[in-house]
Formats: sequence, structure tokens, C-alpha cells
Amino acid sequence: MTRPDLTIRGAGIFGLSIAWEAARRGARVRLIETSRIGAGSSGGIVGALAPHVPENWNDKKAFQLDSLLMAEAFWAEVAAVSGLPTGYARSGRLQPLDTPEAVARAQDRAAEAQVLWQGRAIWQVVPATGAPWEPASPIGLLIHDSLSARLHPRLAAAALVAAIRARGGEVVLGEAESAGPVIWATGLAGLMALNADLGRKVGAGVKGQAVLLAHDARAAPQMQVDGLHIVPHADGTVAIGSTSENQWDDPTGVDAQCDALLVRARAAVPALQDAPEVERWAGIRPRARSRAPMLGAWPGRPGAFVANGGFKIGFGMAPKVAQVMVDLVLEGQDRVPDGFRVEASL
Repeated sequence: MTRPDLTIRGAGIFGLSIAWEAARRGARVRLIETSRIGAGSSGGIVGALAPHVPENWNDKKAFQLDSLLMAEAFWAEVAAVSGLPTGYARSGRLQPLDTPEAVARAQDRAAEAQVLWQGRAIWQVVPATGAPWEPASPIGLLIHDSLSARLHPRLAAAALVAAIRARGGEVVLGEAESAGPVIWATGLAGLMALNADLGRKVGAGVKGQAVLLAHDARAAPQMQVDGLHIVPHADGTVAIGSTSENQWDDPTGVDAQCDALLVRARAAVPALQDAPEVERWAGIRPRARSRAPMLGAWPGRPGAFVANGGFKIGFGMAPKVAQVMVDLVLEGQDRVPDGFRVEASL
């Protein structure tokens, strides 16, 4: 490749998506990953693309909505160019309701969704049917939304790599020279570098553990039950996640907290009672102090940019993050919400 127009460091979901967006626009792209594709939390197993509740609207929720609405076309193009599956499907989500007060809140949110979601998705209260793939509700009512989607993190990462290369981009495993502006999408390591460079804590890591089961529910909606995400994947597995741990001894070790996830999931969904385990996963997810993605210029470092902090919502935010970062760095169009800028975490 001749000298690249743009270098991206880090092949997690933000780095891969930005590299793809730039390559599809015709830019010469170099993506550098010193460890492995999806080495951090992007190499996990959950892959839930779930929206925030439709109320108390803010820039973060609006950005996420745009990204979730972009996702189907984004991932379809990645699959078409790469020739590989991503596991994406906008299959919706079910959540149980347990009190009349919860029903009233859900109905209020349904009315809000009609406006805030622009008529392109629904949030509604529906009766439970008692089907095996359904969360138990003590009052027989569920929330159903049609905005939630899922993808298979590892399939999606492999497809992005192939799509970037198909459009002439470089994906380098190991060290390589940076050229042009550089976007640092290096997850936890990037947050630690920002903390050191800026002399204050702008982000930290949060450990998560998850379990993968062999159960084919690929056409079914995902579920959110008592804080658990239960996500059926296109390969005939179901992911259960995840914990949120601020203290740990082993960043990639699984323990009794993972056992508890499995017990709760099997209690919540009868269809999973006898599903065998395929894998357990643990890793550290980067969380910005502001709890929003951290996007834009790296303060005091001309030509350096940051795309980080996709805590829990990185896969759902990725299409819009990619669009906004390429607009900023290659087109000079700054559409980064104020609350997402690095300075917002200072």
C-alpha cells in the first residue's frame, strides 16, 4: 500500500468499524493490532444491540438510536463485501413485567417510543404466552421492543477484517508505522494511556463474565431478565451475560459469579434448563468516566484522535461511531456530541 490516508490502532469493534467506513469511502486505511483481532472485550460472546429505554432523551440515546437504525444496512454491506456472515439480526427483545407499577411505566415508555423512535420501531406491552422461549412474568405481561438486535461478535470481527481488505485496506497484526492522522481505538490500554497523558482519570475497566450454551433459538428474540442479557445467535448458541465487576484478581478468569449467571438464566428461561455449556468468557470492558463513548481529538496531540469507552453498548454504537469519526478525521466535519468528547470526561 502507498502511504495511508488514515491509521487506526486497535482492532476491537470501534477500530474495525472505523477502518471499514473509511475504506468503503475510498480512503487508504492501515489498521494496526499488536495482539489479535478482538483481543479485548470485542472478542466476547454476548453481542446484544439493545437500546436504552425511550424516556429522558439525551444526546447519548439519540446517537444510539441513529446507530441501531443504521445497523441493518451497515452489517448487510459488510457481509456482502466480505462474503462472510456477521450474525446480525434485528430480532427484537422481550422483558418481563412484575408489578402494576412496572406496567404503567412500560406503557408510558411505549407512548414515548412512538415519538422518539420516529415510527421506525415499537416498544409495547404484550401478554405472555407461556412459550418455552419466553421470560416468566408473575402478572402475565411482557415488554416487547422491535429495535433490539444481535450479532455474533467474533463472526462480525472476521467479516469486518475481510471487508476492509476487500476494499484495499491493510490489517496488520504486530507493529507497523503509523501514517496520516491516527485514531486510537485501543480499549482499556487506550484509556490507561489517556489517564497518564492527561494527568487524571478519564476512564477505567469493568470486568464482565458470560456463558455460551448450545441451544438453537436463532429465530427468537433476545431477552433481558433481571439484568441478564440472553441472546440467541445465528450459529445455534445462546449467550448469557454479563457481570459488572469493578474489582478482580484475574482479568480473564471465570469464577462463581459466572456460575450464578447460568443458574439465573436457567431459572428464567425453561428452554435453557438442559442446554450444555459451550464456553465461558471473561474480559475487561473500557468505560469512560462520562459513561458515554469517548470520541474526537486527543487533547494536546495534533493529528491524534480517540474512539473508546463503548462500555456495554459498543457493538450497537459502532456504525454511528464509524460514520462520525471518519467525517471528523477525513472530511473535517465535526458531528461529535459534546458529551462524547474526551474533555467531557475530564
